[in-house]
Amino acid sequence: MVVGDLPQSVLFCCDHNAVRSPMAEGIMKKFYGTDTYVQSVGVKSDLEIDGFAIAVCAEIGVELSRHRSRSFEQLQEWGDDLSAFDLVVALSPASQRQALELTRVFHLQVEYWPIMDPTGLGESREAKLDAYRQTRDQIVAHLIERWGPPRED
Repeated sequence: MVVGDLPQSVLFCCDHNAVRSPMAEGIMKKFYGTDTYVQSVGVKSDLEIDGFAIAVCAEIGVELSRHRSRSFEQLQEWGDDLSAFDLVVALSPASQRQALELTRVFHLQVEYWPIMDPTGLGESREAKLDAYRQTRDQIVAHLIERWGPPRED
């Protein structure tokens, strides 16, 4: 795939589907519209969407408050077959391991983007927001590097 060549479908994954993968899903949808089917999952779905993730994405016009966390297992229970995705982008080491394990029987591309986990970083609200902004900006940089600048509406 060359830069700017969007896949038909992308699945972003991280540890809990509460911070990094929902941010990536929301930002990709905003940047590239509905030409690509985009979903996100976690290794586990034991956390709700993170309030700081909602806040820093809102700063760039990405709405995450309605996101519901789900795991790889729930993805399939809810009707999305992993083999239907063209590309799985893992944003954490644990999700990369899980994605590679689950996709070993499919001809499916798995990419690893090392995105910082901002949870637990920073003492003050502002320091926490800064950490989440760094994570958001890492995702934005990877998206642009992979698929080019955001498409115009």
